[in-house]
Amino acid sequence: MTTIARMQRANRGQQFRAYRLHASDPALLDPFIGIDHAWMSAPTFPPHPHAGFSAVTYLFLDSETGMANRDSLGTRNLIEPGGLHWTAAGRGVVHEEYPAVTGDTTHLLQIFVNLPRDRQGNAPFALTLAPQDVPVVERPGSRVRVPLGRFGGVHSPLTPPTDVTLLDVTLEAGGELDIRIPAGQRAFFMPIHGSAELDGLSVGLDDLGAPILPVDDEVTTHKLVAKAGAAQVAVFIGSPLRQPLFSNGPMAFASQESLIAATAAYQRGEMGHL
Repeated sequence: MTTIARMQRANRGQQFRAYRLHASDPALLDPFIGIDHAWMSAPTFPPHPHAGFSAVTYLFLDSETGMANRDSLGTRNLIEPGGLHWTAAGRGVVHEEYPAVTGDTTHLLQIFVNLPRDRQGNAPFALTLAPQDVPVVERPGSRVRVPLGRFGGVHSPLTPPTDVTLLDVTLEAGGELDIRIPAGQRAFFMPIHGSAELDGLSVGLDDLGAPILPVDDEVTTHKLVAKAGAAQVAVFIGSPLRQPLFSNGPMAFASQESLIAATAAYQRGEMGHL
């Protein structure tokens, strides 16, 4: 049975607002930990640690500027509108990102993806995908960007440590799109603009509803429809890791002992500095 999760609004002053999807039961989103659909127009979060999972930033094409990204690995880059940056934190990294032009608004997804237990203690690394390298599938009434994973015969060039799919779906008014979910995989849907229907269920910012499909033993196909005007929806798909989750916010591990050890390592400065 499809579950309708409710996103929560989150604001930090005038420069940051977001809709957050963080399930009270981690199994509902597994292998994802949580998603922030956000708008940011000025530096908002100071440098902070991550460990045990991956922090992924995807900028929508309507962003007015890019995101300046840096970390304690020495990464310094600009995430351009339409591009994606994946930070696999592993045993720990210090990270910061902010709009490249203060006052211009970035429109983004901040995606937190769990790492398989046997990779949570690995060395951190980063992956970057430029906007022009994101595969696009054009169909009557719809356009799908595929920054992660696969759809409609195309495949993202990235090979991340957790195999997940992210689809940025744009539907014209009256447009329809069939989305195939592989057997054994989790899928959920977040509204970005306008409102759509998934198998007759609302996907819209008016009610903050985000449908989460049950994991099925067989391949299933689901229909997205934009009935009341154009719509944009983000689709998340991945195989559940089915492992414990212990988190203090910026870090998440499969054991309490690993979480405590990573926290101590950060306090000793072992995750580096910016």
